[in-house]
Amino acid sequence: MKSFDVCECGAPLKLIERPTPEPTGSQVLVKIVAAGVCHSDIHIWDGYYEMGGGKRLQLLERGIKLPLTMGHENVGDVVAVGPDAKDVRIGARFLVHPWMGCGTCIACKRGEENLCTRPTNLGVFSNGGYATHMLVPHPRYLFDIGDLSPEKAAPLACSGITAYSALKKAGAVLKDHPVVIIGAGGVGLAAQALVKAMDGKGAIMVDLDPVKREAAGKAGALALVDGGAPDAAGQIIEATGGGAWAVVDFVGSGQTVKLAIDSVVPKGARIIVVGLFGGDITISTPVLPMRALTLQGSYVGSLPEMRELLDLVRRKGLPSVPVATRPLAEVNEALTALKAGKVVGRVVLTPG
Repeated sequence: MKSFDVCECGAPLKLIERPTPEPTGSQVLVKIVAAGVCHSDIHIWDGYYEMGGGKRLQLLERGIKLPLTMGHENVGDVVAVGPDAKDVRIGARFLVHPWMGCGTCIACKRGEENLCTRPTNLGVFSNGGYATHMLVPHPRYLFDIGDLSPEKAAPLACSGITAYSALKKAGAVLKDHPVVIIGAGGVGLAAQALVKAMDGKGAIMVDLDPVKREAAGKAGALALVDGGAPDAAGQIIEATGGGAWAVVDFVGSGQTVKLAIDSVVPKGARIIVVGLFGGDITISTPVLPMRALTLQGSYVGSLPEMRELLDLVRRKGLPSVPVATRPLAEVNEALTALKAGKVVGRVVLTPG
């Protein structure tokens, strides 16, 4: 098999050739058909996460070790199964849920492996799909995509499930009030589409990039706001008719979280932070109870939420997010373009 691995942070991924693994136990071996390129891969490639105040969280501190095959948005065809992998047909095509835990802790037992403190996430803590083949530890992580396009289905494993889980945390206000979405990248555009599928009122899209705002406008945004404008908070308050009841921040910088706080209704608002851009904020603690303000993080999604998302997609259709494909061999070019902010929607790699 072939893979493109991070062997040194900041350096181009290296092509590695090794024997194709043979699955054991409950493992399933899939041949990769489509592998999405996610912005969180940039942090791994760089080797750190910005924590604000000049502080950085290094890969090793998070438990990520090199060399690593990244890629956590994967669709693949089953080519081999271990003796304990039941009810998996050779040749079947699946979306692979990458957010895996230890399988035995309280979070894992309730189906929230994404909250496990001993994660084994594919493409992050174990080898992922920037490769021709990938081992999946158990059939429970495999989801049938039916006749969905693999290139368009692959981003559901992160972009889709992350957006869906965050929107669920916004609660019932989605149906009666426009949600403010900060960041019109691949995840933000997926969230914009999912708001409609979830019978929400609609989305007000905020982004610094006019090209991404244009894409959001074409996708039916209720309003577009330049997040860098001096009066961005005022524009959001006006567009929402007095302030947002829910803001989902897919950037996650100190500036965007502050913008969210400045843009919400006086009492009862929810701010869900998803993005890992980095930074910090200062907020007076009495503000939280006095304004009944919920400031919450959201990390990808759970196995039950993946089932819910796929059911929603089957009923309402795939999120209308632009998807471009590139050969696996162009993974370095794809990552470079994404890091430079030149990607609208999602890029998906195809091993061929």
